[in-house]
Amino acid sequence: MTAVLKVQALAAGYGSVEILHRLSLEMGSHGNIGLFGPNGHGKTTLLRALSGLVTPRSGRIEFFGDDITGWTPRRIVDAGLIHVPQGNRLFPDLTIGECISLGAYSKRSRSSERQNRETVLSIFPKLRQRWDQKVRTLSGGERQMVSISTALMASPRLLILDEPTLGLSPKLKEDLCLAIQAISNNGLPLIVVEQDIEFLLRLANHLFFVNHGEVASEIRPGQGVDHSEIMSLYFGH
Repeated sequence: MTAVLKVQALAAGYGSVEILHRLSLEMGSHGNIGLFGPNGHGKTTLLRALSGLVTPRSGRIEFFGDDITGWTPRRIVDAGLIHVPQGNRLFPDLTIGECISLGAYSKRSRSSERQNRETVLSIFPKLRQRWDQKVRTLSGGERQMVSISTALMASPRLLILDEPTLGLSPKLKEDLCLAIQAISNNGLPLIVVEQDIEFLLRLANHLFFVNHGEVASEIRPGQGVDHSEIMSLYFGH
């Protein structure tokens, strides 16, 4: 069966600085993957390369068997690879409803706009109650709900979440975890970047440790996690 995503010997960076050094990983047709590792070691650069925001210098990216290396962000979105970046990058003066509706701008998502909206509001019922509220008045957790909802309106075939719980309280983190689990249970494959390994393990069964722009270690489905091993990956022996 065709892999959802295959990254082969990917190199990418900014200006004269190379961040990713021939990084390779593969996402099969079953289960989610999680990325973790120290800040500044290539996780976000990898996500930007996958979504066309950074042009790879070499290597190959396949999405459901199609070579998407060097595609524009718009073409990648049209193909169904949707990336929710860090930081709730929303339009503050739009309402929740207006922001979410923007997610359905592509041709492939317009036909399922109504169905996607109902799915979003079943996962995040609070947004239905606040449909006409300005985004700038929302809490961090509520903005993250809107960000993910906007992404779901694009009819993703793969959803990428970059540190979705950053800055959230334990209660909001738990609520968001349950919502993301519901999204996954609907059959949508996920790539999640998180520093909280316990959170990550609830969402992904295949983990990759990214360090110095490479996959330094891999935890496969069913392998189990030794927390002392995780600590040694971060801080050395």
